[in-house]
Amino acid sequence: MDLRKLKTLIDLVSESNISELEITEAEGKVRIVKAAAAVAAPPAIAPSPVGTIAASPAPVAEPAAPPEPAGQVIKSPMVGTFYRAASPGAKSFVEVGDEIKSGQPVCIIEAMKIMNEIEADCSGKIVRILCENGQAVEFGQPLFIVE
Repeated sequence: MDLRKLKTLIDLVSESNISELEITEAEGKVRIVKAAAAVAAPPAIAPSPVGTIAASPAPVAEPAAPPEPAGQVIKSPMVGTFYRAASPGAKSFVEVGDEIKSGQPVCIIEAMKIMNEIEADCSGKIVRILCENGQAVEFGQPLFIVE
């Protein structure tokens, strides 16, 4: 890719609302990522005039972390789309109340058009299914609770 074309692409990214651009050509691959905008400092509080009382802001409590579910958790090993069955009309791999063994398939996660069968890493009874069929899941996201 010649330098003029590269400069034009950089200008287009910097002037647009996109944050990233990747182009692959026969000569190679170019990836342009726009730097994040600097975060503005919070406005300064003006000093209060003599003789008045300034109210201090109330302390902000940290949000409590969601409680960790009881039992063993089967988590997603990758980012993708969660499916409970091998195909749209097929029976689900597991249902609430099913007894499972370690190594048994419990769901499929589709990542980049590849269907990855996810196996249980523990044995027990399925107590809860935490994802909906067709839902996007993240790495490490809890999928099932097993007792």
